[in-house]
Formats: sequence, structure tokens, C-alpha cells
Amino acid sequence: MLRQEQIASVIDSQQDYFLAKDPGFIRDSLSEIPVLENYATIITGLRRCGKSTLLLQLMKQKFQKAIYLNFEDIRLIGFESADFSRLYSEIQLRSVRVIFLDEIQLIEKWEIFVNQLLREGFSVFVTGSNASLLSKELGTHLTGRQLSMELFPFSYQEFIAFTKRVPSAESLEAYLRIGGIPEFVKTENELIITSLLDDILVKDIAIRHGIRDVVSLKQLALYLLNNIGVLTSANKLTGMFGIKSAATILDFFSFFQDAYLMDFMPQFSYSLKAQNRNPKKVYAMDMGLVTAISTSFSENLGRKLENLIYLHLRRLYTSIHYFNDKGECDFVVSQKGKVTHAIQVCYHISDENFAREYAGLIHALDFFNLDYGVIVTENQRDRFEEKGKVIELVTAFEYLSKPI
Repeated sequence: MLRQEQIASVIDSQQDYFLAKDPGFIRDSLSEIPVLENYATIITGLRRCGKSTLLLQLMKQKFQKAIYLNFEDIRLIGFESADFSRLYSEIQLRSVRVIFLDEIQLIEKWEIFVNQLLREGFSVFVTGSNASLLSKELGTHLTGRQLSMELFPFSYQEFIAFTKRVPSAESLEAYLRIGGIPEFVKTENELIITSLLDDILVKDIAIRHGIRDVVSLKQLALYLLNNIGVLTSANKLTGMFGIKSAATILDFFSFFQDAYLMDFMPQFSYSLKAQNRNPKKVYAMDMGLVTAISTSFSENLGRKLENLIYLHLRRLYTSIHYFNDKGECDFVVSQKGKVTHAIQVCYHISDENFAREYAGLIHALDFFNLDYGVIVTENQRDRFEEKGKVIELVTAFEYLSKPI
């Protein structure tokens, strides 16, 4: 429990520090932030992907007067749900109608406090490093008055703008290696990524979920990050790293996904049971995380490029699957219940792999009645037409430079 004087002091010092910061590189997502009076805007994403900076940019662009409070401040370590009444009194004293609450998910019953603010006509912006903030249960607590968005690390377009590069095979290689965590892009100091990974595993997962065997948790995370683009299932991993239960591994998968550490892409099926039963492909949510724990950058470049294309699609779409029937297609994208895009990824097309990649994509096009498909490569271009269908080989740096 904190005294109101303590809360006031933290607000004042945070406000001075926050507003004095350089808003820095303007994110593409700034224009996409949903802003509506009497609604809570909830922004979630990976730790250190730029959520606080995005709030600063929004505040300086649209709001002359607002309160900002980051709950990861060590001075708020004793903040309890009962302290929200003192925070509310402090807000009232300052006659402010716009509230920015950073990493508020650390405090129990925060959604009740936010709901009260909304009922009284405040505009509230909330950030968090856990996807549970987007859950339907939260929407119930906020009586449907929430607008949500996800913030990702730098896209390829943002990366080349920030680093003053141009679309090319060279800048693609750099992005594939560095990823999009702003601080890491700026410094390339791997300690930033390794400490980020540790914070996610310990603070966002182990402490939050009361996991005692942190060593096994870390070993599983490192194994998965070393096996991006590979089919995986809880049953196959049972017994590894001392984890004896498939249910525990499934829990860990869920925790990794909620913390935006990695994603698990299902196989396409019209049956949800089949989607849940079949193995899923694992992808890292930033390529810098993969680089930091890999022994060699050149190892598995094909899977790393595949991961990169997944991240591009993940920014644009919510329903992405791999397709495996008579042939395999890396990605099929669905919109409003219908598959609209089929994408194959191959780092380098050669005589040995062309027939397989081409056939897998053609089969997906036939299956979903599509007439256009793409094979994304490192640096190759071509075009093929067959029975009314068009398949294009495109370079990854061109594909990532424009929406599809």
C-alpha cells in the first residue's frame, strides 16, 4: 500500500522525465492508434518494441494535457488494487481527462479502475506486454468499451528508414540478422536482446504464472527459438528438459505466445479440432531473438526468411496457416473465412527444389480456387503461367517493401 504523497511524487517525476524525452523515430503505427472518447485504447506487444515511445508520440501529437504512469517503476512496487482510490484522487486534483497507463497489467483489478474512468468520461490508453489484455474476458470487464491494437518491432520498411538503408539484398540480410527491436537496431549490442529474453521468461512468464522450474522453461524457449519454422507438438517434446507432462508444455506454449515471444501457426483445416490436433509451426516474434541465441547466422537461412515473411503477414492478417495436403504451402491467408493468399518461401530456388516448391503452391491454388501465388526468395525474380494461374518469384526485400 502506498501513501497518496508517494503516488503524487511518482507521477510528477515520471511526467517530467517522459515529456522531456525525444519522441524519436515516428512509428507507422502512430496513425493507426484507435482514439475514441470514453473508450480505452489497449496497445499490446513484445517488451521493448516501442509501446512507451508510441504513447509519447501520441501524447505530443494529440493531447496537450494528460497523466502518464508506468507501473514498472520500482517506486510503485507496493502498489495494490486498494491504491487505485488514491490514484483516482490524484487524477481529480490535476483536472486531467486523458490518462496513459503503461504496463498496468502488473496490478490486480486494474480493469475495474479503468472501467470507472470510462464511466466518468475519461479517455484512457493502456499498454501491456501480454496478449491477455486483448481477451474477451477483459472486454466483459470493460463492458465492451475498449479498442485494441498490437504493436510489433520495426517492420522492414521502418528498419530501412531508421537505419537509412534502401530496399536491397544487403538491407534484407541486415534485417534478417538484427530484427526490429528499436534499441537493438540502434546499438546492435546483444546484451540488449539477451536481457530482453531473460525479462520475458522471468518477469512476464515465470513470476506472473508462478513457475518454479525456470531452468526447464528457459531450455524449452531456447530450443524452440533454435527451431523456428519447424513443426512441433507438446507430445513430441514431453520428457525433454525434465518436463514430464504434455499439459505443462502446452501451458508454456501459451505463455510464450501471450508474452509475444513466439507464435504457433496451425495447419489449415476446416475443422478446428484438426487444427488443434495437428503439429504447429513455431516462429519467433523478432529475428534479433533468433540471432542472439543462434551459433551461426548462415545456418538455416531458409527458415529464417520464412520466419521473416510470417512476421510480415502477422502484421497484416489475423488468420494465417500452413497448408499440407498433397503438397505443402508455407502460408495461406484467410479473410472473412475465405483463403485469399497463398505464399511459398524459399531462400534460393534451384534445380533441386524448384519442382517441389512450385507443385506445393500450385496445389494450394487449385485447392482454394486462387489464380495467383507468390514464391518469396532472397534475390530471384521470375514469372510463370499455367492453366490460368500466375506464379511470381519475388525478392523478399521487394515483397516486404509493400503490403500485399
